[in-house]
Amino acid sequence: MKGNETMLDFRTSKFVLRISRDSYQLLKRHLQEKQNNQIWNIVQEHLYIDIFDGMPRSKQQIDAMVGSLAGEAKREANKSKVFFGLLKEPEIEVPLDDEDEEGENEEGKPKKKKPKKDSIGSKSKKQDPNAPPQNRIPLPELKDSDKLDKIMNMKETTKRVRLGPDCLPSICFYTFLNAYQVDLSLIDKESDDVLERIMDEKTASELKILYGHSGPVYGASFSPDRNYLLSSSEDGTVRLWSLQTFTCLVGYKGHNYPVWDTQFSPYGYYFVSGGHDRVARLWATDHYQPLRIFAGHLADVNCTRFHPNSNYVATGSADRTVRLWDVLNGNCVRIFTGHKGPIHSLTFSPNGRFLATGATDGRVLLWDIGHGLMVGELKGHTDTVCSLRFSRDGEILASGSMDNTVRLWDAVKAFEDVETDDFTTATGHINLPENSQELLLGTYMTKSTPVVHLHFTRRNLVLAAGAYSPQ
Repeated sequence: MKGNETMLDFRTSKFVLRISRDSYQLLKRHLQEKQNNQIWNIVQEHLYIDIFDGMPRSKQQIDAMVGSLAGEAKREANKSKVFFGLLKEPEIEVPLDDEDEEGENEEGKPKKKKPKKDSIGSKSKKQDPNAPPQNRIPLPELKDSDKLDKIMNMKETTKRVRLGPDCLPSICFYTFLNAYQVDLSLIDKESDDVLERIMDEKTASELKILYGHSGPVYGASFSPDRNYLLSSSEDGTVRLWSLQTFTCLVGYKGHNYPVWDTQFSPYGYYFVSGGHDRVARLWATDHYQPLRIFAGHLADVNCTRFHPNSNYVATGSADRTVRLWDVLNGNCVRIFTGHKGPIHSLTFSPNGRFLATGATDGRVLLWDIGHGLMVGELKGHTDTVCSLRFSRDGEILASGSMDNTVRLWDAVKAFEDVETDDFTTATGHINLPENSQELLLGTYMTKSTPVVHLHFTRRNLVLAAGAYSPQ
């Protein structure tokens, strides 16, 4: 047992127990009256008792927060200020299309754009009071191609479907067949013109193979400008591939064990990776060594995600906690406990205020980042939640699971009932509404395909994917 890492964690770090002052006094008196000094010594040696004043919590409140490998987070862990607001968008003039001009009103402004602004999504031109300073961390300069991209995005946005309980998105599901036998016979890899055949739209073949890893590949992420692809593997490396030449540009070595996930920053240049060595690392594409090492999880880091403002990284771990890390200094600024199994999916709301997490316990938990509180629990899935995504304006949360379903949840309703008064914030007690069924807008089953990946296109079409599993 001496060499066992989990045992070592239990022996060296204290298990955190959050308890009201009254309950603590009762426990202490009880053990002292019964002369249970042995138990009292164990309590003092191995438990960190985080005492709060005021009413004790209800069983439901306690049950919602327990389950992590190291107990609950100390309240102090979630007190530091987090800049969860969005960075100001650069000023880019959108040239009008011919079709736009027809829809002009008297002042000569396009009509369509006005109602698109929305409190939950849309990046406004005003500085968000909760946003980090623009230069808090150095972000790459916008190239002309990026500006063109942004103009394209803005035009797409005007055609976006406004979602809500009465207007649910369409879902396009891709099922991968024979994924377990690695069936690559579809393409003649030896052919001389293999690159052209893949790139030319008319004659494009259906896949491109990037060789380089010496073990299974667990994570992949496209750069925002779509010029690069990152992949993370069991071989302990993260590789950066060019999507122009389909060759590997760099192999980043830093993890000594499998790397379960990797993701590009929404601004490109930076990326994050997490793996079996319990550590997440922040990298920049032009550095061989990591820029930051995020250490603190007590088990594998299964998933990693950037906050929309790129100043923070969230990690989900097999220690059943979610942590939020500050990119500027590598500090852990939030620890969220409540899942009863390893965490496998994370996603931030488009406005940067909330985080949704999914785990093997089949629950989707919602967190208020600013207050450091759990504000919702969505029950319905019966197996691991592998994928979570908010719609582009944050109205709907989609979850995909190993139970072969995609579920859609009313995110606006889930967050608007949140009462974060001073008492709640001080004690970390939140009364979770018991109505997650009221928030469930739809359940969509596949025949026999676990839902491994979800994505909302810019027009709010849901793309979902998974590999068919013969029962």
